[in-house]
Amino acid sequence: MKKIFFGILFFFNLCLQAQEFKFAFVTDTHIGSPNGVAEEDLQRTVEDINSLEGLDFVLLTGDITEMGTDEEIELAKSIIDKLEIPWYILPGNHDTGWSESGGVSFIREFGYDKFVFEHKGFKFIGNASGPYVRMSDGHIPRDAIVWLDKVLEETPTDQPIIFVNHYPLDNSLDNWYEAIDRLKNYNTQFAICGHGHRNKALDFEGIPGTMGRSNLRAGQEVGGYNIVEITSENAIFRERTPGGETATAWREIPLGNRDFQNDNIYERPSYAVNDSFPQVQKKWEYHSDANVISTPAYIDGMVIFGNSTGKVEALSEATGKIVWSFETEGGIFSSPAIFRNTVIFGSGDGNIYSLKAASGKLNWKTKTEHSVLGSPIVEDGVVYIGGSDGKFRALNAKTGAEKWVFEGLNGPVVSTPLIYKDQVIFGAWDRNLYALNKETGTLNWKWNNDSPNRMFSPAMVIPVAQDGVVYIVAPDRYLSAIDANSGKTLWRTNEATVRESLGISKDGKRLFGKTMNDDVVIFATEKEEPKLLKRINAKFGYDHVPSMLFEQDGQIIFGTRNGVVYSLNTTTEAINWKYKIDHSMVNSIRVLDSNSLIASTMDGKVVILTWK
Repeated sequence: MKKIFFGILFFFNLCLQAQEFKFAFVTDTHIGSPNGVAEEDLQRTVEDINSLEGLDFVLLTGDITEMGTDEEIELAKSIIDKLEIPWYILPGNHDTGWSESGGVSFIREFGYDKFVFEHKGFKFIGNASGPYVRMSDGHIPRDAIVWLDKVLEETPTDQPIIFVNHYPLDNSLDNWYEAIDRLKNYNTQFAICGHGHRNKALDFEGIPGTMGRSNLRAGQEVGGYNIVEITSENAIFRERTPGGETATAWREIPLGNRDFQNDNIYERPSYAVNDSFPQVQKKWEYHSDANVISTPAYIDGMVIFGNSTGKVEALSEATGKIVWSFETEGGIFSSPAIFRNTVIFGSGDGNIYSLKAASGKLNWKTKTEHSVLGSPIVEDGVVYIGGSDGKFRALNAKTGAEKWVFEGLNGPVVSTPLIYKDQVIFGAWDRNLYALNKETGTLNWKWNNDSPNRMFSPAMVIPVAQDGVVYIVAPDRYLSAIDANSGKTLWRTNEATVRESLGISKDGKRLFGKTMNDDVVIFATEKEEPKLLKRINAKFGYDHVPSMLFEQDGQIIFGTRNGVVYSLNTTTEAINWKYKIDHSMVNSIRVLDSNSLIASTMDGKVVILTWK
């Protein structure tokens, strides 16, 4: 009886404190879409919102742009700035996954990538979504979860919360449970999201959810959005056609005191697989306070990596404890390279850095004209690295001075180049694979797969080469063999749907590819035609992350989208072992020796695994 009384009292107080209001809910505007109508659709929506009375603010819930380019972000901002009422915005996977700045430009243009504000008694909490730069499942960034903890600590448990995210709070996010488990400790009224491009009522383990339609017109004459009305009893969703009418309510969510405690058991990541392979152990684990979307370097007993907020951290290989850290002003997606006693990497702040490996002190930094998301490779005292300013550079590894600069790229470089004989070979998000003379930087050739879609660019794979042939895989799901001297296509095959993950045996005779479903395939390094030698069913399920494969003592080692590292026996086709580190993407691993490796995950975990 007492519980009922207090529930009634709370609801009465809620009605007094939380006043009625309306806001516009706009999502998935996709500025820069190939058909060219997204801009017109958003302009119509902005004009329509400005023509209406009684709207207090606008929420824009991600996929603001098509590919997250600076041009698209600036164009979107110029349209949204015409709104005459306050607005709040979040990035979606299209704004971050192909971002040429690693999210730096979104924050620069809009001022933030997450928000919190209070309005008439309600607290609105908007969280960023990824993935950032690498293809993987949806992911709430590690730094956003850390931020969410701080916001909730300052929130009364009885204050009504409306949570805003681009993705629905389900397993389309690899860490959906991190948000849900926190929100269920508070008076979360409902959550709204985009991503699915349609109006849909959802339920997130008892938290009411609502997905909004895309602002794009799709097959209609004009696009659309939602108007949300908060009354003393309900949240009411109505679809609005710009210049037309507001439809009748399609979704109503009762408001009131929330109690999410029940006997239901919900899915959570399980690490039980690790019990089946006792021969592999985790030596230590470190959890950074932001995403790690690169492969750590190793030098003199230290593991060194950068995170998505721009921090470089060096850990003791023996203990996993921090030895030193260094701050840059932009996210780091560049896998560091070692040169003698220094560590070299690029940053989203537009600089290429060299730090003293022992202390983290700055050795030199070279300024570029945009973010540097590409990873360096060092040979004979020269650093080769691509950026997002349309340039690929060769620098003196001791001083950072430019040796040469190749201009003319029409998309960012985000991966690690290959040095093969007298050439440096790399892909960019402009559809092309480039081969430059490593001494002069002159273009020897460039190659593309004839797809007009830049999302099929060979930008993420690290190329491999043998006997005058360069091999790459791209999102078009073909394995391609290219003449290293001329850039001519020798052959292409989609017999196995290999996507962006590739490796080569130490003797150069075999190629290893990870398909998009369960299989690792082995091809011969043939010039004349593709020759599939073996297909191994590793049972890793659907997978699309660019985690390269490495051979070590007769085993192939690689990571997957769901946080598991695999070791396969190439002779028996058996799984030697597998180990689950996390529930998010494993970056390309770094093999240390015959029985140990370093692995990092998108959620910021860095571990050393050892096996017998």
